[in-house]
Amino acid sequence: MLAAYDVALIPLIIALIELLKGAGLPKKWLPIASIILGIAGGIIYICPHDIKGGIIIGLMLGLSASGLYSGSKHMIENNNEKGD
Repeated sequence: MLAAYDVALIPLIIALIELLKGAGLPKKWLPIASIILGIAGGIIYICPHDIKGGIIIGLMLGLSASGLYSGSKHMIENNNEKGD
């Protein structure tokens, strides 16, 4: 159902979120935008024949992208604090 190259949507979602952030979308809406983009990708790209499956996979992609973004952001922030 989910091939290894389908997971490449996660960095794409992160990049789109960065674009939205640069366009002025408030930070509190970024996780919701990530989930919406994940669901859209899950329905349109991964499971166009199965809406329910696309929603579930899309949630997984959006939540993963959101967690990956916030996790790496905190890691970089912590690393910068230790280096100061």
